[in-house]
Amino acid sequence: MKLRNVRFGALVGALLTAPMMALMYFADKWLDLSFTPFDVFDWIARILPGPVVTFGIDLMIDGIGLVGASVADTAKTAEQIMGLMMFLIGGIVLTAVVFAIVETRGRSSRGDGLGLLVGAVVGIPIAIITANIGQSSVNVAFNFLWPLLLFLTWGGASVASARKLIFGIAPWGVSGEDEGEERSVTVVDRRQFLVRMGVATATITVAGAGLGRVLATSERQQFEAELEAMREKMPDSQPMVELPNENDPLKPALGTRPEYTAVRDHYKVFIRSQPTMIEEAGWTLPITGMVDNPLTFRLQDIMERYEARSQFVTLTCISNRVGGDLISTTYWTGASLQHILAEVRPQAGATHLDITCGDGFHETVALDLIASDPRVMLAYAWDGRPIPFDHGFPLRIWLPDLYGMKQPKWITGIEVVGEEGYRDGYWVQRQWDKVARIRATSVVDTVAVDSVIENGDQKLLPIGGIAFAGARGISKVEVRVDNSPWQEAQLRSPLSETTWVIWRYDWPFDAGNHAFEVRCVEADGMPQIEEYNPPRPSGATGIHQKAQLIESS
Repeated sequence: MKLRNVRFGALVGALLTAPMMALMYFADKWLDLSFTPFDVFDWIARILPGPVVTFGIDLMIDGIGLVGASVADTAKTAEQIMGLMMFLIGGIVLTAVVFAIVETRGRSSRGDGLGLLVGAVVGIPIAIITANIGQSSVNVAFNFLWPLLLFLTWGGASVASARKLIFGIAPWGVSGEDEGEERSVTVVDRRQFLVRMGVATATITVAGAGLGRVLATSERQQFEAELEAMREKMPDSQPMVELPNENDPLKPALGTRPEYTAVRDHYKVFIRSQPTMIEEAGWTLPITGMVDNPLTFRLQDIMERYEARSQFVTLTCISNRVGGDLISTTYWTGASLQHILAEVRPQAGATHLDITCGDGFHETVALDLIASDPRVMLAYAWDGRPIPFDHGFPLRIWLPDLYGMKQPKWITGIEVVGEEGYRDGYWVQRQWDKVARIRATSVVDTVAVDSVIENGDQKLLPIGGIAFAGARGISKVEVRVDNSPWQEAQLRSPLSETTWVIWRYDWPFDAGNHAFEVRCVEADGMPQIEEYNPPRPSGATGIHQKAQLIESS
């Protein structure tokens, strides 16, 4: 194949795939048809072996860290960009392949249905993926037919463009040689053809993406308004304003992360490219399986029938690096899972809950774990308001002392099973830790160079950060500067026994380049693991260090 035709194929691929993606986005927001580029990306992530998926996650997180951006703020956006780029590049490559086929077949392939054949070969598998895993309230047949129609159009346009650019045949036409006689065919030169094609596809792309964005904004505002309207129905409708340790004399060093994470800033991790949006009106929670009294709950049933329990909770992702920001603290409200299970009455031989979710996630929770800890809850509120739709609305579980990978959100069903019905959870199947118990960690958040304290003839520089050991608590934090002896830091009273602890150490000021390290000890005297371990498979460990230039004042 001539290099010129490869370039033509790649250019046409971009010009055809971009507007197709824009139309898919517009249809997603206007008609609630599933967005195929994300569906394909999510499907690939599901079928790849766990180590490959983990490698991709690690690469993305390390790349974000390399540019100094927040993983919590940008990871999902980066993932979405990857999905879009993968689809675009796929369209470019496939169109280049179409150009190669057309060049190989020559000018004589008139009217042979090649375009429709190519569109069907590519479009049918992709349409099946969208129909099966796409998130849409529309009939599955429409989610199949819509992307298939677009790919049939793409196939026809690709073949027609190839014939024009390779052989000079007008789109959907033939040259006189193909009929054995001369025909008068209006031939538009290649440059004009590409310019006209570019203008047309750019118009479609901009219009489709722009209208889709407007509809997406409106959709989000509508969901948020519905959640706010639900607040009045909740038993604990007031957000947490005053923190229980408000009067603690120890104040965080300037620059320490907020002790209480605003809901809008809470880290987000989920297995799909987009959050799962579930409307309360059509949602129910069936609890079935090995129970004497199977029940189906509406959200209002859970809120009204069971006493609300609230807890300050620090949640962290097992993918979080030492010192990373995939960790947040907020105020959870929900119903005790012990009380709910008492009403459905699990049968003898029942051992686990198999929890399924609206995004395709699933996790298995041992009944013994629930029975041993009354704090385990089905949560429906954060900060006194319904859990945001991108954090698991209408319902998610909280299991003290476990990483977020074990804590399903967007829960849609619970089945009580015995040993024969047990299955490993979504991430356990992908070779992450089966227990996923939180490992103790401590972080230097700040070296507060702008807050030097004058203490007589001595100057003190506040150092601060967090320490966290799940539900096991923190008894001591120590700081070391430039490999000097470890010095004990002061601890602020935590918001609860299941949150991080704010620590502070006022270090004798000394100008120069310094390295500040921190380590912690759990409440029972168990020191944190100082040896470096990557997040996979059981959570990261190691000593966090922060280098800082201290200038003389």
